[in-house]
Parts: sequence; structure tokens; C-alpha cells
Amino acid sequence: MQEIIICAVALFASGLTFFSGFGLGTILLPVFALFFPVEVAIALTAIVHFLNNVFKFFLVGKNVDKQVLLRFGIPAIAAAFLGAYLLNYLSEMKPFYEYGFSGKSFQITAIKVIIAVLLIFFALFDLIPRLKNLQFGKKYLPLGGLVSGFFGGLSGHQGALRSAFLIRAGLSKEAFIATGIAIACLIDISRLSVYSEHIIKNNESLNWNLVILATLSAFAGAFLGNKLLKKITISFLQKFVAVALIVFSVFLGLGVL
Repeated sequence: MQEIIICAVALFASGLTFFSGFGLGTILLPVFALFFPVEVAIALTAIVHFLNNVFKFFLVGKNVDKQVLLRFGIPAIAAAFLGAYLLNYLSEMKPFYEYGFSGKSFQITAIKVIIAVLLIFFALFDLIPRLKNLQFGKKYLPLGGLVSGFFGGLSGHQGALRSAFLIRAGLSKEAFIATGIAIACLIDISRLSVYSEHIIKNNESLNWNLVILATLSAFAGAFLGNKLLKKITISFLQKFVAVALIVFSVFLGLGVL
């Protein structure tokens, strides 16, 4: 059952990520977290996210704006390393509170609380108009790279902030999409280089068949999204997903998940 759920979500989310305000990682991470520890879920999501971005890059990469890529991407790479190292540190911390309910034991950990808070924060980008329409001038591109890269390394949430900074960079729609994908690839490479130690250490417990199936599903979603979803209005869907993320985050923060 978990294979069906994860592959369906990967297909669905990847199809929307070309044009929506949220991305594959935002939706796929909570689903992986239902079946794996949070730090493992983040690593698995990063693998699928990176491979899917590489695939999308081959579809639209010719439209990348190289100047924007350098100004935003170089700071993003450095900051992604910091975020990923912080994730590794948090994943090794012991639970700071345990409680029982209905005969079951639950643990509240630092990594669960922080990821839950970040999920809620980025979900608000699709619920609050002021945040959804947040934009920064072109001169702030390096700052955008730092902020987006750091949160990309810590939790994988980079899309909303990246879009807020790139939207005012004077890019065409095609260049905006392609440059965002290229930057996401750079951040994914940075964080995966840090996650790799944790992935290797837990290699036997990882379901690589599931990763492959989810990646192939994301490929299919990206292909369909590039062909079919250019004119679809998804405002309602964004709000629905945002509310679902907030509900999930509450349970994650309380240690139920």
C-alpha cells in the first residue's frame, strides 16, 4: 500500500511543480514521513527530488538564465551545506519529551518540532495573500540564494522562497522555470553530499525499490505537467494542500507521527 500511495503522490506533485507555488518535496516529504523516520524521509525525498529535477532540466534547461543562476546559485550551494549539517546534528539529538496516550508512547524530538514548524511556515505561503505574493528586487538575489539554500538543506523547502526572489529578476516564464530547476539541482547536490553519510549508514533499512518507483512516477508527472498543465488553475488545490500540511505538522510536532 505504501508503494501505491507514495508513487501516486510523486506523480501528482511532480506534475504540478512546474507551475505551482509548492513543489514535489513539499508534498512528498510528509508522505515519506508516514512510513520512515523524519531524517530518513528527508533524505529519500531529496533523492527523488534531485533525480526529478535533473529530468526536468533536460526538458527545459536550454532556457536557463546563466547570470541569475550564478548570482543566486553560488550562495545557495554554500547555505545548503549549512542547512544539511544542521539536519544531521538535529537527527542525532535524543527526544526531549515523552508521553503516553491510550496505551501508546510518543516522543517529541527537536527534528520533528523544527520540521513541523517549517512545514507550517511554508504552507502559509499558499494561504496568506501577502506571503503568496511576496517578491524581492533583483539586487537581493544573493540573499535569496542564502535563505533558499539553507532551508533547502535543512528540510528541502526551497521552492516558495526561491520563487519570491526570482519572480522580480526580469525573466521570461520559460527562463523563470528553467533557472529555478537548475538552482534546485545545485541545492540538491549540496545537501545530498551531506546526507550521503546518513544514507550509507542506514542503507540496509532504506527501501530502494520504493525510491526507484517514486522517481519514475515523478518523471511521468513532470512529463505530463510540461505537456498538459500549463493552463490549469490550481489555487484551490494549493490551499487544500497547505491546510493538509498544517494538520500533518501538528501531529508530527506532537510526536504522533
